[in-house]
Amino acid sequence: MAAGVRATIAFGLLTLVGPIVPAWAQPAGSEAIANYTGSDRQAVLEAGARREGSVLVYTTGTQIRPLLERFEQKYPYVKVQLARASSADTARKVVEEYRAGYEKVDAFELASHGLIVPRDENILQPFQSPELAAFNPDAIEPKRHWVMVRESYTGIGFNTKLLASDKAPTTYQALLDPQWKGKMAISGISTTAVNWVGTMLIVAGPEFVRKLGQQNIRVYNLTGRALANLMSAGEVALSPTIYNSHVAASADKGAPLAWAAPGPVPVTDTGVAIARKAPHPHAAMLLMDFLMSREGQMLYRELGYDSARVDMTGLGAPVQKLYLTNRANYIGEYESWMKIYQDNFVRRRL
Repeated sequence: MAAGVRATIAFGLLTLVGPIVPAWAQPAGSEAIANYTGSDRQAVLEAGARREGSVLVYTTGTQIRPLLERFEQKYPYVKVQLARASSADTARKVVEEYRAGYEKVDAFELASHGLIVPRDENILQPFQSPELAAFNPDAIEPKRHWVMVRESYTGIGFNTKLLASDKAPTTYQALLDPQWKGKMAISGISTTAVNWVGTMLIVAGPEFVRKLGQQNIRVYNLTGRALANLMSAGEVALSPTIYNSHVAASADKGAPLAWAAPGPVPVTDTGVAIARKAPHPHAAMLLMDFLMSREGQMLYRELGYDSARVDMTGLGAPVQKLYLTNRANYIGEYESWMKIYQDNFVRRRL
């Protein structure tokens, strides 16, 4: 066979099967694969993902579906499987699975508070990715167990038909004005309310929180989305626990809503992580790279989320972000914030 013909056939095979990386040159084990930084990293991940053929992701819902469809278009040899549950239920589930020796999950796309227990149980594998360089360092868990891939922010939302924009409070301190007493409402969903209180403790101190608790704020045991709906309907005029993403989505549809960042705001986020004993680590890292990529982040943006990438502008005005779950003692702080929230905003009204 002529050399030119052999070269043509070889090129055709490479096109069909992708880059060939010798087995001896590939990193072995989840830890090595998750932290591989060689110049051939992309080829290594693709070659390994072809062999693995699938990846199992634990996530909270269907928001990620459009991104997974695009990922499978780019890498048609990888089938993405989803297991959906709340972040708390997922954390409980994976801990029980690992203790029983059932190690099937590859990656996570969860609210970061749901990743804390798996991290502390040594279920998450720290990782490296060239995409991390584009992210706000505060959005990366200090030991690289996860990175935030979608986020929104809790701030002051108000109904513009009931409250003119130039009259609405736009700072935390402005919430203490006597004119707002009995006219505000907050979401009583635990993480939203407690992280809001924690933010104010960090920014303004305990005395401010005590004074705010005297403003006779109504507590609705509803999600931020549901509270924003009540605000759109005119049943709530003002709330300091409204998500910018909800206001933006509703305002685009004509709802009379506006939003302001009163200072540093708590980030409600979702992070991605790889399991320490991931059966398909190449495919897991390939997926995580895609979710972190500019392309992936633009798809999240189309779904109404903000990004922690520093090369992407936010959906609205710039905000000062507090990534609370990345704080060193978040669990301990959360418990103390919960008590302060209960004492100042729940029991006070009983």
